[in-house]
Amino acid sequence: MSSPSSPREVPDPPAPDHPADGPDGPDGPDGPTDTTGTAGHDRADGSRSPRWGFALTVLCDVALPVALYYLLRGAGLGELSALLISGSAPAAHTVYSAVRHRRLDAVGAFTLTVLAVSAVGSLLADSPRLALARNGVFTGLAGVWFLITLVTSRPFTYQAVLSLLPGRTARLERVWQADAGFRRVWRGLTLLWGVGMLLDAVLRVVMAYSLPVDSVPALDGALYAVTWIALQIVTQITLYRTGTMAQILGRRTGDRTSGTTAAEPDPGQGG
Repeated sequence: MSSPSSPREVPDPPAPDHPADGPDGPDGPDGPTDTTGTAGHDRADGSRSPRWGFALTVLCDVALPVALYYLLRGAGLGELSALLISGSAPAAHTVYSAVRHRRLDAVGAFTLTVLAVSAVGSLLADSPRLALARNGVFTGLAGVWFLITLVTSRPFTYQAVLSLLPGRTARLERVWQADAGFRRVWRGLTLLWGVGMLLDAVLRVVMAYSLPVDSVPALDGALYAVTWIALQIVTQITLYRTGTMAQILGRRTGDRTSGTTAAEPDPGQGG
């Protein structure tokens, strides 16, 4: 979900509330957890940690475009011009990321395409409301994609956690194969996020076409925060109450039918 002219931002998928894993090491193929306090900074390979990347994305794709829009409006620019110019911040962020990593991923390409198509469409239609509504369209498409992954072998939220915790992939895959309850949790969370984003998308389109144009950018940014926080709260509660968080951390595995738990051996330890 997004700021005035950024379709890039949708609520980040659920992630365990602890530092990202470090690289594989002597502790075994799952690798140690990063407890050095370096989470949120550059990693050894030069890439950003998930938390730092999220903060930078919120700044470039939400806060900056909203502020820029109102500054341009205060300077006397029209609604459509201010919306289109404020969209340069998330577009620049996407281009910067592509140059920095020397590749343009599918999300980045989709973002730039939507920005370009919607900008041209808004200019042709001379409609600032079309420029605002595209945020809802993007969020809706993301929600649909989440729901589509429910019929695949791995739902999106589970795939997202694997990408955030690559050092725990082997352990999580073992749990995925052995524990039906673990699989149900991730499918349920994917359903939650998909439906949540579809509802968010509807609200964005309604706001874009029913409220004064100048009030929508601020409300759009506020809705991003409300949706993300609400989904994350439900996600974290679900992960803890079902014992899934403990399974992610490798502390124990839960028997959801009997209510008992058992420690899962660390692959790096003998015995």
